[in-house]
Amino acid sequence: MTPESLSRALADFLSGSQSAVVIEDRAILFDLASARYSISGEFNKCLLHLWSNERNLVRRVLDLQTKGSNLRLTVQRLGQAHPTRLEFCRHRDPHSPSARRAARAAYEPHLRRALERHFPGLAVNRLTSAIDLKKSFGPVYARGLLGRGQSAFAVLGVNQQESQGSVDAALTFGILWLDVCRERAAGRMVVEGLKLVVPHGTASLIRERMAHLHRDAAKWHLYELDESHDDLIEIDCHDRGNLRTRLVHSTDPAAAYTRFADSIQRVLEILPEAEVAVLSSAEVAFRLHGLEFARARLAQDPRAFRNGQEIAFAVGAEEHVLDSSNLAAFSEMAQRASMIRHRSGPRHHPLWRAHPERWLESLVLSDVSAIDERLDPRWVYSQVPAFSAADRGMLDVLTTTRDARLVVLELKAEEDIHLPLQGLDYWSRVTWHHERGEFQRFGYFPGRDLSPQKPLLKLVAPALHVHPATDTLLRYFSPELEWEVLGIAEHWRSGVRVVFRKRPGSIHLLSAAAG
Repeated sequence: MTPESLSRALADFLSGSQSAVVIEDRAILFDLASARYSISGEFNKCLLHLWSNERNLVRRVLDLQTKGSNLRLTVQRLGQAHPTRLEFCRHRDPHSPSARRAARAAYEPHLRRALERHFPGLAVNRLTSAIDLKKSFGPVYARGLLGRGQSAFAVLGVNQQESQGSVDAALTFGILWLDVCRERAAGRMVVEGLKLVVPHGTASLIRERMAHLHRDAAKWHLYELDESHDDLIEIDCHDRGNLRTRLVHSTDPAAAYTRFADSIQRVLEILPEAEVAVLSSAEVAFRLHGLEFARARLAQDPRAFRNGQEIAFAVGAEEHVLDSSNLAAFSEMAQRASMIRHRSGPRHHPLWRAHPERWLESLVLSDVSAIDERLDPRWVYSQVPAFSAADRGMLDVLTTTRDARLVVLELKAEEDIHLPLQGLDYWSRVTWHHERGEFQRFGYFPGRDLSPQKPLLKLVAPALHVHPATDTLLRYFSPELEWEVLGIAEHWRSGVRVVFRKRPGSIHLLSAAAG
């Protein structure tokens, strides 16, 4: 196929695949519901560019083929000689329901044999992956007890066919399973802790999370299982090591506004209420109550060998560069969004309902003191440091108290069982950079002497959408982490108002000794 025919075929497929996921090396890299893409057939090459808040990817497309509802691309990474495979799956899970059931059924004997071999003096019992919706357990995880006499460990395992997102979520369900086992065993045996088993090579994020759990509340053990040999390898969770986190230099907003003044004026003439968000020194985004509809960026002009500016906007997930031929379409799109996306807009319209976390973030960024009057509105950053793990549906805000202590805000507009553990992720990364003095070195909080205390963590969600499991999960956090749950009024689009606060003293900690 020629680069032009590859570009056309790829564009045709993606135009009808707004909810597809992109898979490379068995990992889901992008969800087109929240990512963007562009296709170029110039210079005798078909280039595919994919990007989101988490990552950026460019691949040269060499060939493609469709299989059922999926599109498989043979691609070449820039600077590498050997081709690899990139797959677009219209269904979020690339495995069929029957294949998933078979993998889960086959996994339980593997897990049992591995546990019996690694712990010859302990008995494995009650191993199941049955659904228990009342306790929030689905069929993804095998659960059981491992013990002898009046002493036992809760066991939870996940097979190698599950997504990395399911693996990363295993600790949430492992903690809940530990708590269920302790409740059931109360008065009969002591459930000392949790043994969590994940596939080989997938434990890094869970290891980072386990390092911040309460060691007096339970014993925490993490293992990787090689299913081909039923071998268990224990992972050390005491050494926190180097986290998968990166900190980029802070951008001077005033300089970015000056650099993009013409582009900003052009967009604001079309939509005066648009929010301008500085992404870097080379790019700004235009949003409407958090909904991004365009970006202005520096773009190289190969004919003039210099950098110019361009405004890009998206129709669905595909990006277009604004010019005279599509100016009317861009204006119509922006005006239509303005009529819908406001606090009194039509609640059932997709544009009104889209990206609620971004909408909530825009309100918090405009007045962080609405969350807590002790927070200093002069120092507010979004998505700093960048998070490297996939499948995050939450947004992070970094600010300080008025006495210069760092504060991490985790925002969630809908119920999410993973709120506490994902908040822990971001807190641990902020703490890691803070302990090394990197925020000041990279230009954040200029002129501000930050307190040496560890950051505070505040979990923010609508009051009726805080998951019931949140209290249980927070019981097992390390005491070094000071947290607070803030429930906001359900109609937060009309203004953020905190209606309840919950701190560690209000949750009883069930110790290991209590069984």
